[in-house]
Amino acid sequence: MTNLLHPHPLADAERFLELARGVLEIEADAVRALQGRLGEAFLQALRMMLETRGRVVVTGMGKSGHVGRKIASTLASTGTPAFFMHPGEASHGDLGMITADDVVLAISYSGESEEIQRVLPIIKRRGAKVIAITGRAQSTLARQADLHLDAAVEKEACPLNLAPTASTTASLALGDALAVALLEARGFKSDDFALHHPGGALGRRLLVHVADIMRTGDKVPTSAPGDLLPQAIVEMTGKGIGMTCVVDPGGRLLGIFTDGDLRRTLEKHDFIRNLRVEQVMTRNPRSIAPDRLAAEAAQMLEKQSLGGRLVVLDPDGLLLGALTFHDLLAAGVV
Repeated sequence: MTNLLHPHPLADAERFLELARGVLEIEADAVRALQGRLGEAFLQALRMMLETRGRVVVTGMGKSGHVGRKIASTLASTGTPAFFMHPGEASHGDLGMITADDVVLAISYSGESEEIQRVLPIIKRRGAKVIAITGRAQSTLARQADLHLDAAVEKEACPLNLAPTASTTASLALGDALAVALLEARGFKSDDFALHHPGGALGRRLLVHVADIMRTGDKVPTSAPGDLLPQAIVEMTGKGIGMTCVVDPGGRLLGIFTDGDLRRTLEKHDFIRNLRVEQVMTRNPRSIAPDRLAAEAAQMLEKQSLGGRLVVLDPDGLLLGALTFHDLLAAGVV
């Protein structure tokens, strides 16, 4: 037996790479083949899941069960109430989860899963609708379900054509297609998605607003338009964000003076001590409103040459705060 801890000869390495590429090609072909089969049955499944007054109960055994858990999770996170029910546990009390208002999405490539067949008559008796995803249109599950979605593949990616590989990929892709179509049909938006994902980096990207993380008060460097340049430089340096905001007596932004402006000023002027900051500031800088998502600020900073900072203004141009790329990093938005 080959020791996998030691490097293989180049010939073996190429063989393994070729095998891996073949797996990806077979699975990609399996997913592409699904496109031509999408039609009325898929639309009926969407209507059934969209119109149900209950939930979508996903079930499957073995590898199909792992696929089912992921499909149930994707449905739930995109606006379709769903959960996974293990078919083996179903006959020991978990069938109580299912009501007549529910839709059961049963996954079995062979369509002959003994555990699903055992509980299928009870599910049907309760009045729940059953959508089957199988690879055999004439299987027991396909024939007994209210609706059948064909996930057949030409062959598995396993060289022995035994281990579920291409078939599980196809079933998973079909589940994703259902979830995304339902998302669109429900008018599910990014704000809805955020409510389902309040934790982690995704939640921070979707829920955090500029007002939540911007610098305010004394943390924002400010200068009067008549301030001499040395004063502005001291203010800019002291607050550590590479700029100072030039405001009028009412607090409205007139411009900003940045470290880039300082370099350009030094290139043009031999003496800067008697220059006023309003003479060399950048007028009409890019700004953002406090109620915008922090993710939008991140996009602006990443795509435009803004020196890694933004001013935050109200609709009347009043300076409310400042935001830097480091602030976004600290908040976990990027």
